[in-house]
Amino acid sequence: MDAFTKYFLMGLSFLGSFAAFAAVQRLLAPGAEDRSAIGDISDMEGKEVSVFTKLEGSKNFRDKIDLFFAKSLGMEKKLEERYTLLGRPSNTDPLKMLHAKLIVALVLPVVFYLLSDSPFALIFAPLGFILPDAGYYSRKIQARQDDIIHNFPTFVDLAALMIESGLDYMTAFDRIVKIAPVKTNLEIEMERTINEVQLGYSRRDALRRLSLRTGLQEVRSFVGLVIQSDELGTSLVELLRNYSTDMRFRRLNKAEKLAAQASTKMLIPLFIFIFPTVFILMLSPMIADLMMGGMPF
Repeated sequence: MDAFTKYFLMGLSFLGSFAAFAAVQRLLAPGAEDRSAIGDISDMEGKEVSVFTKLEGSKNFRDKIDLFFAKSLGMEKKLEERYTLLGRPSNTDPLKMLHAKLIVALVLPVVFYLLSDSPFALIFAPLGFILPDAGYYSRKIQARQDDIIHNFPTFVDLAALMIESGLDYMTAFDRIVKIAPVKTNLEIEMERTINEVQLGYSRRDALRRLSLRTGLQEVRSFVGLVIQSDELGTSLVELLRNYSTDMRFRRLNKAEKLAAQASTKMLIPLFIFIFPTVFILMLSPMIADLMMGGMPF
């Protein structure tokens, strides 16, 4: 195989793999779905500008490359959502996340090419593009959501207690955030919600943005209760207490379910690691005697 054919196959593999990846991304992308009043943020459009929208019309070559990859792979909205679910950390942004994915997508096939010396190693480029999401961002999002949901029932109980004492629910949220000895992710998100109200967002919009930033069904249900109570003028205290009790009950059921599954999951390491070791320890003396002394008959 001459050098031209080799590099031609490499380029073809690279372009073909990314074209197939882009086609699958667009094919599996969820269509437009009906949103509830809680999840609908169409009325907030225009108050925030996407980082990729800012790149449109830019004459910088790197910006054009970033926008090309983001649009061709359909990653604009997905990267924005992941950045939001990460808590909008200051050390990254959707563009940096895209750069990380592109770097891994370039490095991974090069490593496989150096190990195998095959031009078809470039088909691993889409795998490298997915790895940051599956290996790092998803884990960070899950850890953040676990931290939020762990403290959420206590927060709801405190909110119900303060609202019962005569405070407005937004004032109660602010008081809970201020008296918290350590600000967890839940307190940080609530503080952002309070700041958004102070900056001009309506309470409804700020609460809906809270549910979008956490990505948790429990928080969406909580926001729905608060918005419903605010609009209908019903008592929020009993709703929050019942909801807190329901959350703890569901958490207990989940723990019992995981405990019941533990015995089944333990069979895997038993069959892979423990049983072979036991058999080796039991049978190795017998096998050694047979090999050294021959058959006993």
